[in-house]
Amino acid sequence: MAATTSDRYSFHEPTARRDRGVRNMGLAQPASIRVLLADDHTIVRSGVSQILNDQPDIEVVAEAADGESAVALYRRARPDVSLVDLRMPALDGVRVVEQIRREFPNAVLVVLTTFDTDDDVDRALSAGAKAYLLKDVSPADLVACVRTVYNGGTWVSPAVAAKLVARMTRVQLTLREMAVLRLVASGKSNREIGETLSISEGTVKIHLTHLFEKLGATSRTEAVAKAVERGLIRFGS
Repeated sequence: MAATTSDRYSFHEPTARRDRGVRNMGLAQPASIRVLLADDHTIVRSGVSQILNDQPDIEVVAEAADGESAVALYRRARPDVSLVDLRMPALDGVRVVEQIRREFPNAVLVVLTTFDTDDDVDRALSAGAKAYLLKDVSPADLVACVRTVYNGGTWVSPAVAAKLVARMTRVQLTLREMAVLRLVASGKSNREIGETLSISEGTVKIHLTHLFEKLGATSRTEAVAKAVERGLIRFGS
C-alpha cells in the first residue's frame, strides 16, 4: 500500500485489497467505505485501523494525530466516514467536526472517545457528529456503527444513550419552584416561604401543586424525598 507519512498524519492511496484475498474475476467489486481516523494515540489508530481494514467493505484511507491534520486530510481524502477523538492537539474533536461540517455539510463524522460527560456529548452532537462512541466499544459495534452512519443512520454508545434518556426524562423545575422546594426542604411553612420570597401563601400553594405534579408526590415529605433521589437538592449544601 503506497502511503505518504509524517509524524502528524498519513494518507493511503486506494488499493485493490489484494492483501485481503479479494480476486478480480471480471466482476465489479463493491465500493469500500473509506474511513479517516483522527486520534493522537498511535496504538488506538493502529487497533481501530486493523479492526476496520479486516472488513471486506471498509478501508482506512487516512490517519491523523491532531485536529489540524484531520481537517487537512479530510479535504484531501474526502472519506465517507471519519472517526474523531475528542481530545487532540491543535484542534479538539468538536472543533474538527465543526470545521469539517462548515466546509462539507454532508460530512459523516463519528466521535470516538473515552469521555462521556453531558457537556462533551452535547457539544459533539450539536456540532454535527452522527455518532458518539466510547473507546470500550466492541469491534462488532464499531464496524456496525461505521456501516450505519455511512447508510444515513446515527449511533450512540449504550452508556451515552442511557444518559441522554435520563436527561430527557429529568424533571424540569422553574427557578421559583426550585426556591420553594429548597425552603420546603429546610422545614419552612407556607407562610414563611411566602415571606422569604415576597409572594402570597396562595402563590406558594400553586407552586407546591406544580411541584407535586412534576415530582409525582402527594406530600411535602415525599416531594423532598423524590427531589433528593433525583439529585435536584441535597442536604448540607
